Amino acid sequence: MSQLPKQPAEVSVPTSADVARLAGVSRATVSYVLNNNASVRISEPTRRRVREAALQLGYVPHAAARSLRAGHSRMVLLPSGHIPAGPMHQYLFEELQAGLRRLDYTVVQYGSVGLSADEAATAWAELRPVAVVVPPGISLTRHGTGILTRSGAKAVITLGPEPVDGAHGLVMDQRRVGRTAVEHLLARGRRRIGVVMPQEPGRAPFSEPRLAGARRAAEPAGARVRPLPLRYEEESAAQLAARWPELGLDAVFAYNDEYAMLLMRALQDAGVPVPAHTAVIGADDSLLGRLLRPRLSTVRMELAVPQPLAETIDRMVQHPGGSPFHHDLLRTSAVHRESS
Repeated sequence: MSQLPKQPAEVSVPTSADVARLAGVSRATVSYVLNNNASVRISEPTRRRVREAALQLGYVPHAAARSLRAGHSRMVLLPSGHIPAGPMHQYLFEELQAGLRRLDYTVVQYGSVGLSADEAATAWAELRPVAVVVPPGISLTRHGTGILTRSGAKAVITLGPEPVDGAHGLVMDQRRVGRTAVEHLLARGRRRIGVVMPQEPGRAPFSEPRLAGARRAAEPAGARVRPLPLRYEEESAAQLAARWPELGLDAVFAYNDEYAMLLMRALQDAGVPVPAHTAVIGADDSLLGRLLRPRLSTVRMELAVPQPLAETIDRMVQHPGGSPFHHDLLRTSAVHRESS
């Protein structure tokens, strides 16, 4: 008769009382220190002793109990999906997460690929976050905003190209990118301009407004803009470059630097001189674009944030209920290099 495997002995979970004994302080002091309670004056040596004791014991405060005391969770939900990988977005989200951590929030990333907008909002609401920051490329509707606020979210903020009714909007108007790129090409004497439209999932919320901005800039000058579907593949770029003579274009805004580099190499391989025959400009001002020959012209994007985003979110959590505000964050400028 086989014997059942031995079950591991029950692991003893350290408590705040254990931390208090090791640090030589009261349980109340442990609570004040580990919950970053600034209303009680505690010396820095005592705070350090409590944190070291908690680290030594492996003590972790109970999130649910802490949320119960505060009246809300300290979780800020950051949905993930087809978010652009440019340096500006990377910097924004790194700064956001670091800033929220300094303010004692926990940032939780939630995969939302494959869910409809309202399905995603419902899934986010199940976690009862105190705030939700919806990045560019993730859909949110007015109904979804209502689901989140009714579940207890004190702040719902979108970082997309368009504001959403009912949510705070930190708007990154992508039309500025297309307009800036085409204005640069017009200033260089180009009038027949292609605009690359990536065929990968999740790019349309960015590529379509950029195309609209390009058309708006071209129209007063009597210039022609032609959309150019392109997959991020060498074969797709080679096929487009092979058609270049029949397209009759003298310039191209290639959505971003990655697509610009892909297409520029294909044009060179097809015998199309850059910029003598066709000027090329991208967007993002990536380092690799500066290392190419010819060096890549680009649209530099910067964020005009009135104050650190983490502090803005904290203020909304502390003082909820205000009318939704919309602030235009995106600033753009053309960087002229050899490719245009």
